[in-house]
Amino acid sequence: MNDRQVYTGKDLIKLGCAEGPEFGEVLRIVNASAHSEDEVLAVIKRMVPVRAPVLAQHSEPAPCQYNITANNDAEVSNVESVRATMNIVLRTPVVVEGAVMPDACPAGSMGTIPVGGVVAARNAIIPGMHSADICCSLMATVFENSTPAQIMEAAHKATHFGPGGREKERALTLPDSLLESIDALPYKGLKDIARTHMGTQGDGNHFLYVGTLESTGQTVMVTHHGSRGFGARLYKEGMKLAIRWRDKLSPSTQKPNAWIPFDTEDGQQYWNALQVVREWTLQNHTCLHELTLDSVNGEVSERFWNEHNFVFREEKEDCNVFWHAKGATPIHNDFMPDTNGVQIVPLNMAEPVLFVKGERNDINRGFAPHGAGRNMSRTQHKKRMAGRTDAEILKAETEGLDVRFYTGVTDVSELPSAYKNAASVMADMRKFGLAEVVDRVMPYGSIMAGDGGRSAPWRKKQKQRSQQKQQWQSDKQNRLRN
Repeated sequence: MNDRQVYTGKDLIKLGCAEGPEFGEVLRIVNASAHSEDEVLAVIKRMVPVRAPVLAQHSEPAPCQYNITANNDAEVSNVESVRATMNIVLRTPVVVEGAVMPDACPAGSMGTIPVGGVVAARNAIIPGMHSADICCSLMATVFENSTPAQIMEAAHKATHFGPGGREKERALTLPDSLLESIDALPYKGLKDIARTHMGTQGDGNHFLYVGTLESTGQTVMVTHHGSRGFGARLYKEGMKLAIRWRDKLSPSTQKPNAWIPFDTEDGQQYWNALQVVREWTLQNHTCLHELTLDSVNGEVSERFWNEHNFVFREEKEDCNVFWHAKGATPIHNDFMPDTNGVQIVPLNMAEPVLFVKGERNDINRGFAPHGAGRNMSRTQHKKRMAGRTDAEILKAETEGLDVRFYTGVTDVSELPSAYKNAASVMADMRKFGLAEVVDRVMPYGSIMAGDGGRSAPWRKKQKQRSQQKQQWQSDKQNRLRN
């Protein structure tokens, strides 16, 4: 007589076996021969991985401080959009609080952290909240005995705007220590792009600005860019990891808000990689300032920098809190290991760059604006400018300034009128007590990438390569016919 117990799915569930892809195989194994209950439990333990409980979205958004006002219809619409997207972001299970800066504007689909948004997460890093431009930052050098005109000319020769890396003959060498740090990362394909993109500033709203310090009249150079293709490549790896963890931990969380648990190997490795990207970006700024300095045979009076698009770790007794700043300037010195206490806030090419100081409080959460922000998209702004030539718009908005575009083609979506009113941003800084302006850099001129869609140098090269390829194919066909 066969007295072996035949186990059913209900029996396994009663014994604590979670339903999943291994369920059928466990059932087959335990029914292959007679097993005691202890033996069945051993099979379950061996075959079924421990799964974390699925985390649901918060029913209500986490607390958020909105340090932004609206003074016209465009700003009202902008603030409403910012609040709507933040209300989704703040429902993410690991999010504990947030803040919004005066220069905030939407960036991406609804539920994506806006530019000017600050979000604190418990024991979690959210790659979508630092985005592809990891460690977008600013560096300021105050020069001794150099005029703005000298620095402008030297900087234009030193810098490089646009997609891709520098030309081979202008390539820059990375420090050995930085190369070793990149080599130690567990992600592929980072080293080559780290080399070729060193000394480049990209496109979009990135710039090189030259002016004079209001307090002393000294010449100042300010650069604005992030980690370029190096950081963008790491961001892709981070998003892959975050999505995999999201599928395990919280499938209802929107993809832009997927997180990597810090207390995992993935989390530790990604955090370490972010620090390498930070080091690379600091070096990227520094090399451009040094090339400019060497060209004018100048001297440095002072130099400092700060990120405004990064993740900052706060260690508490029971957890780590990660502050994600998507376009917000940290003023809390504990967030930055190499600050001198002064942070840099640009507005637009026709306005001063602000040097600010501040202290963390319940209103600012340790952050200030990172610039002037936008009330409308680039496309909307260009449509509003229709009927006037680029030259007319440029002259009207930058009269008396040395404004250059690396491509040689004006990008009207980067002119002052494309940005939120600088006075209103500064008024909100004062109103909410976000930071104190301690000095200003008065504008002399600036360099930006320019409109990459028309006559950009890299597009000309692409066209030349395409024409050469077509000619080669045509010659080959003629040879075959003959």
